Amino acid sequence: MNADDTPTVSLLYREEIRGYDFGIGHPFRGDRFRLFNKVLSELFPEDNRYRLIKSDPATVDDLLLICEEDYVAFTMEYFGTGNLGNGILDRFSQYHSGDNYPTSRPLKVEEAGRYIVGQGKKACDLIMNGDYTKAISIGGGLHHATRNFGEGFCIYNDIAYCGRYLAEHHHLDRILILDTDAHAGNGTAAYFADDPRVLFIDMHQDPNTIYPSSGFIDETGEGKGRGYTINIPLPAGAGDSSFDLVFDSVVLPVTEEFKPQIIIQNGGSDPHSFDELTNLNLSLEGFIRMGEYVSRMAEVCDNRLISLITSGYNLSILPYTWLALISGLINETVDFSNINPEFHIKIQDPVYEDTKKVVEQVKSTHKNIWNCLR
Repeated sequence: MNADDTPTVSLLYREEIRGYDFGIGHPFRGDRFRLFNKVLSELFPEDNRYRLIKSDPATVDDLLLICEEDYVAFTMEYFGTGNLGNGILDRFSQYHSGDNYPTSRPLKVEEAGRYIVGQGKKACDLIMNGDYTKAISIGGGLHHATRNFGEGFCIYNDIAYCGRYLAEHHHLDRILILDTDAHAGNGTAAYFADDPRVLFIDMHQDPNTIYPSSGFIDETGEGKGRGYTINIPLPAGAGDSSFDLVFDSVVLPVTEEFKPQIIIQNGGSDPHSFDELTNLNLSLEGFIRMGEYVSRMAEVCDNRLISLITSGYNLSILPYTWLALISGLINETVDFSNINPEFHIKIQDPVYEDTKKVVEQVKSTHKNIWNCLR
């Protein structure tokens, strides 16, 4: 809090984002946002601890910073109108994978996607203009989309937009993106593979065991960007101790050495042990500690932090893990004592020794670039 008690944290969200919903039976539904907002209002109301802010949707020109024109045109036509005729369905696989295929008419998905990118843009401006030090975008973190292909429930990559916008509009040349989603951020990695202005650190479940089957240790970037992609594939079953080890041994030291001007973090609840699509074992308290680690990272850059939160596929735990992460990010305490006791269960970390081996492999792979890993 500032001396005048003005919040230093902005939380970006508007109801239109609930339209990011692929339909009944699909793993990604818009009711996640309704459930989170209910828990947020009950357990952590605004009360001058943060400021709720709405943003405008991204324009087509905004989208062209990260997308090919024909991809935007198709995506707006298909998801924006729900027009399944005129051969448009025949072209779907040219621009999107099957997991982006909606189970009902997709009238709001594309519009909501533009609002999500708009929130990312607003977050960048709020921080770079000095209005806030931390900005949290609820609905952000669509890390599988690329310039001309959408997959993994992602149509527009707001993380990539933030990175590009900060580099090209705000002229930053040391941007750190930390992906803590259980799935590797293959789309984000593709955007910045050859860009040394952006350090991309991605901690995720072993890609041998989970979508998208990329994010291996030896994927380190290309050309001038070689060494600026650091993949940390955690063994299935990794829990709190493994996450602590990765932060202490790799993420924090590299952050100190890189000295970013801003940090972008994305990830939601899917590393939790209850998640239905993943196999990691982070506890609710582990999410709080993850947020605290990211907050410590941001001390390097005067606390400038953007967090993008949307993933998770068990809606019973999702609102609480999102809030736990946020509480750690902004150094505020939330009382979780009255929630389902099962949500507090901490599973022993059965693969901690395997995580140690992963950390040593990461250090060996990157020691020629990063002095702190030698």
